[in-house]
Amino acid sequence: MSLSRRGLLAAGGGVVGALGVTGTASAAGTSPAGTTAGTGGTGSTTAETTATPSAPAAGPGHGVRPRVRTGFDRLSADGYRLLRGRKAGIVTNPTGVTADVRHIVDVMHADERVNLTAVFGPEHGFRGTAQAGGSEGRYDDPATGLSVYDTYLKSGQPLADIFTASGVDTVVFDIQDAGARFYTYIWTLYDCMVAASLAGKRFVVLDRPNPVTGRAALGPVLDRAFATFVGREPIAQAHGMTVAELALLFNAEFLAKPVPLEVVRMSGWRRDDFFGSTGLPWVPPSPNMPTADTALVYSGTCLFEGTNLSEGRGTTRPFELLGAEGIDRRWAAAANAEGLAGVNFREAYFAPTFSKFQGRTVGGVQLHVHAPEAYDPVRTGIALLVTAKKSWSGFAWRPDNWIDKLTGNTRVRTMIDAGAGTDEVVGAWEADLAAFRRIRREHLLYR
Repeated sequence: MSLSRRGLLAAGGGVVGALGVTGTASAAGTSPAGTTAGTGGTGSTTAETTATPSAPAAGPGHGVRPRVRTGFDRLSADGYRLLRGRKAGIVTNPTGVTADVRHIVDVMHADERVNLTAVFGPEHGFRGTAQAGGSEGRYDDPATGLSVYDTYLKSGQPLADIFTASGVDTVVFDIQDAGARFYTYIWTLYDCMVAASLAGKRFVVLDRPNPVTGRAALGPVLDRAFATFVGREPIAQAHGMTVAELALLFNAEFLAKPVPLEVVRMSGWRRDDFFGSTGLPWVPPSPNMPTADTALVYSGTCLFEGTNLSEGRGTTRPFELLGAEGIDRRWAAAANAEGLAGVNFREAYFAPTFSKFQGRTVGGVQLHVHAPEAYDPVRTGIALLVTAKKSWSGFAWRPDNWIDKLTGNTRVRTMIDAGAGTDEVVGAWEADLAAFRRIRREHLLYR
């Protein structure tokens, strides 16, 4: 893996919109609320607001502590000073909500302090009406009258042309991520940053939690030979970063021409926080990510999209239920015998209402994560592939080798085909992962 260290530290001083400065800050992100700190690549700043933290709220398993405040919460509490005098457009979807579940577009549109003139919708659309692989197209939003532009599967100059045609000078990004390299919203972020740079636009990222914590990066690192919309650049399969941290990394390491970038950090978020501890409402970021429990397993079990097994789409537990016709109790027994930390496997039978095996009863497993802090989703996904192949003679990869796009290499597929066990497959990516972890560390904003 080869990662550029270009522009690791920002240069210069100068106040930016009274919310932040361009400069250098501790990667630990220890600055208290109300101070300013900058970090990241060329042209990048980190915005801190001066708003007082909200009252404490209970977080499951963590006792009582201050509720996490998102980047938008802090931006709005500060009177939108970062956007003052700007003509702004926002890349968002149904997850762009306040703590009381009002959509931020509706809130900003109604606030005379903000000149919001356009919305840019990703996969599934701005209002979330489209299924996987779909979007809402170009239309005028009935609630606000704002022009909504479709960014899905658009990148480079065509996307830059959309930003230019919209008339905005600042592109804002606020979407809840799921923590996995192949969850496409982070590549919408990347593509929009590239396009904003081409179009000469300013870029602002409003941060939200990584729902499965930001403790560690896990899994194989993408080989650029396998770059697609489910992985543009060499990051780990479970990246362990927030969207603002990823934006800083993208700008410093991957963009040929860094975009003028500012990020608004959260307050109250810790790297070991699961989403249930944040006090924030969970809004499904896509139709098959209904709960934060789905996100917990997704970075491992989404690999089954690259096989002939159902990944649970068309059930109430997508990515927690896996199976196919002809699988019986032997798979659950083999998976439990792997001794994986934090998870048990139940023999399960289900009939998907759409997608693979629609309307047919299949057998398989359901994952039950009982100790999230010990659970490794990527190792678990590999172990399930290994045991599925060994316990069911019908196992097959998708003919297009989609598994290689998901894992970012051929090694996982070829090693499993050759009979490798879980430890051997996981060990094959350790050197690349260690290199990515060193790069990643430079762009972390929170303790």
